[in-house]
Amino acid sequence: MNLDNHFLIAMPEMADPIFARTVTYILQHDEQGTYGLIVNRAVNLELAEIFKAIPLASYDADAAKKSVYHGGPVSAEQGFILHRPTERTWEGTLCNDELCISTSQDILKAIALGEGPTDYLFCLGYSGWSAGQLESELKQNAWLTVEAQSDIIFSNNDDGKYQQALSLLGIDVSTLSGHGGLA
Repeated sequence: MNLDNHFLIAMPEMADPIFARTVTYILQHDEQGTYGLIVNRAVNLELAEIFKAIPLASYDADAAKKSVYHGGPVSAEQGFILHRPTERTWEGTLCNDELCISTSQDILKAIALGEGPTDYLFCLGYSGWSAGQLESELKQNAWLTVEAQSDIIFSNNDDGKYQQALSLLGIDVSTLSGHGGLA
């Protein structure tokens, strides 16, 4: 089972406050582990604060108003930009067929100048699982998985992303039970 380009959707009973009601985009899943970003957990911070910290003297007003996201608990001080592939290449970029994650300041500076990708999320931290860890959590019914849709990731409706991801499976959150049966 390869979960590249899939959503991990937290089951309603997820007790871990970091992941409760989250949708995590999985960029890489292999024998070494899993790497992704939570895409529906905006923090009380706008990109303007990140631009000031670089520091950048001037920046695009629309970009400055974009929310910053909590991508996960690993390397929480590091920025990760999830974006669609572009013709321009960026340093520190990892891509699959659908999306890329960039970690360098060159893409952040381009975004600040209005020259970066059109669709992107800026996340602080990432979510990671060691080899076999995610598979174990899946067996414990902690997560649902479904192929990701970038329109959900880049939607401006952060509160709705959880239900939108569940809808890909034909599930309404109000009818979802985290208690699975055993045969």
